Formats: sequence, C-alpha cells, structure tokens
Amino acid sequence: MRAGICDMVAVARIINATLVIPELDKRSFWQDSSNFSDVFDENHFISVLVNDVKVVRKLPKDLATATRAVKHLRSWSGIDYYQDEIAHMWEEYQVIRAAKSDSRLANNNLPPDIQKLRCRACYQALRFAPRIEAMGKLLVERMRSYGRFIALHLRYEKDMLAFSGCTHGLSPVEAEELATIRENTAYWKVKDIDPIEQRARGLCPLTPKEVAMFITALGYPSNTPIYIAAGEIYGGDNQISELRSRFPILMSKENLASVDELEPFMGHASQMAALDYIVSVESDVFIPSYSGNMARAVEGHRRFLGHRKTISPDRKALVRLFDKVERGSLKEGKGLSDRIVEIHRRRQGSPRRRKGPISGTRGMDRFRSEESFYVNPLPDCLCQKEMSGVNGSQI
Repeated sequence: MRAGICDMVAVARIINATLVIPELDKRSFWQDSSNFSDVFDENHFISVLVNDVKVVRKLPKDLATATRAVKHLRSWSGIDYYQDEIAHMWEEYQVIRAAKSDSRLANNNLPPDIQKLRCRACYQALRFAPRIEAMGKLLVERMRSYGRFIALHLRYEKDMLAFSGCTHGLSPVEAEELATIRENTAYWKVKDIDPIEQRARGLCPLTPKEVAMFITALGYPSNTPIYIAAGEIYGGDNQISELRSRFPILMSKENLASVDELEPFMGHASQMAALDYIVSVESDVFIPSYSGNMARAVEGHRRFLGHRKTISPDRKALVRLFDKVERGSLKEGKGLSDRIVEIHRRRQGSPRRRKGPISGTRGMDRFRSEESFYVNPLPDCLCQKEMSGVNGSQI
C-alpha cells in the first residue's frame, strides 16, 4: 500500500497530473473498509507534497462527467513510458484512473528528483493517522519497559500460508483447508503448488518453531523480549508453544494494550498492521520470517532511519539445516549456531547499494529480480548539502 501510493505520487509528477487521494483496496482477503484518512494523516500528506504535486481529496465536481480512462499501467516502467505514452493520453482524456498501483514504476534509472520525491512521499508525507501514531507510540513505550526488544514479523497467518502453498508442520486437515482457500480466491492465479519444493527453494515463511531455533542460534538469551508483529497465527497456541517456551517474554499488541484501547482498530486489518509497522520500525532488532511486502517496507524504512539492525533470514539455507536437526544428523548447539551466525553475517541491514537484476534474466523477469526501491532506498534518499565549503551528505 505504501509503495503503491508513493509511486503514484511520482507518476503524477512525471505526467504533470493532479493526484486524487487514493482509494484503498476493500476487496482483498482482509475485507478492510478503511479509507485513506483512516490509515494515513491526509492533511499532512497533502501539505508535505504541496511543492511537488497537487493533491486533492476528491475528484472535482466539474470533472464528474469528464472523459476518463481506466489504465493498467505497465509494471516497472521508466520515465520514457510515462512521458511518451501515458502523458499523451491527456490529448483525449481529462481523468486517468490507475487500475493498479503496485510495482508500476522502475526501481532504478529514474531522474534523481523523481527518486527523491519517492523518498519524500514515503518517509515524510505518508504519516499514519494521529490515533494510529499515538497508539503505536504507546505500544513502543510499553515494549521498552521490558528492555531492548526484537520485533518479529511472524508471517504465519492463514492468508500467507494459503497463498504460498506452504504446509510444513501442519496437519492434513489444515493443509486441505489452505488449499481450498487458495482455490476459491480468484485473484490468486497459482493454484497447484508443491509445498515440499516451495519450502526447499526458500519460498515459505519460517514456522514459529523454526523462528525459535533461528533466534536461539543467533545467540539471543531466553529473557529477550520479543514483539510479535502479526495477525492471528494459524494453528494458535499449538504452533507458537515452542517459541513461547524458549522466549517467555512474548508480547503483541493484544496483550500490551487493553481491549478498550484496541477497539477503534479492531476489524480493520490495515490499521492493525499499521500499529505493528510502527513498533517494527522502532524496535532494536527487526526479524521477518518471510520477505513479504510489510517486511520489505519496514526494512527500507529502517535503512532510511540509519541502518537499524534488520536480520533477514536465509530461509533456503535455514530449512536445510533445520531438516538435518529434525533427522538427527545435526544437533542444536555451538555447531549449528556458528553456521547460522556466519550465514547471516552480511544480512543485518548494513549500508550497501541496492541490488540490481539477477544475471541472465531478461524482460519482465529482469525487472522483477531487482531489489525493490523501498527495500533499500539508498543512495537516492541521501541529500547532498554544502557546509563551510565542504561537500557532505546526510540522510
């Protein structure tokens, strides 16, 4: 959601358009009725961007009957596509509606002013609604009372498992339920998934048990406070028991806040996720069990704020090691710990340039294989300035 909104800000600038406050998807798996102003601070968004893009809350009445087009913008498109093909649509239309906003703009090779506008939109203009910001700050303060803490984005919810086809550690009944959900969700195109192959390729979220083994192997003691940034964990207490037994200070928004405090956000998945986002960005260490949209957005935000520690699990390598433990050919302890620590030595959010495409890929696969702009917004978000005649840089 954040990435799509910020890309549309940049697209509006490129094609010299007025941007209407985006409508949020209300037909997704979560069936969330939230509007933009329920999740984000609308006034702040408009005011921060006032010198970049004109933003209006609604389509002006005098354009209600104007000629309009619904356009499926091409994925990962560069400046030429928007300036040559899309901007020319103004000759026939007064209103252009983007049918989709995800990944519609290239990650790289855009003018510096457009890349910096994406940064400004994402990290300055796109602030959460005041009541979400206040509740998020309160959750952070309550977690801090336990000491330095890990925010664990435990992506082990029903929708994720159904979408990815991952069933490791689940019962046949649970696996069948997930397959039925995937089959009945029309906008999930891939239906036939081999869960064993999927996991072996590192395409499955780590299970709560695997996450517990991972954090233990990294050397974190059992009294480490952990905040679970997630919705309802599939399988409930049965799935999370191993993680809780190793790390008893296991907290979430549901047990940090009262029912009355959370009531305004209940039934609104985007608003609940926003609370988790705030705590994840402000945590001492962030660990995602899966590299999904939220995990990538949080990682990028933490890079922007000064390369805060984010440990990205190498799931493909980890499942091989964990399977050996399960078979009895490898034991938990120093040997496993040393291997896991070494594998993740360079996967902790340290400064680096954004990764380009995978060698040998072509066409859309080439763009798809690039690291997202919002995972690593540097060096584009570095602002150059002169101080006392000396060139310097700051985030």
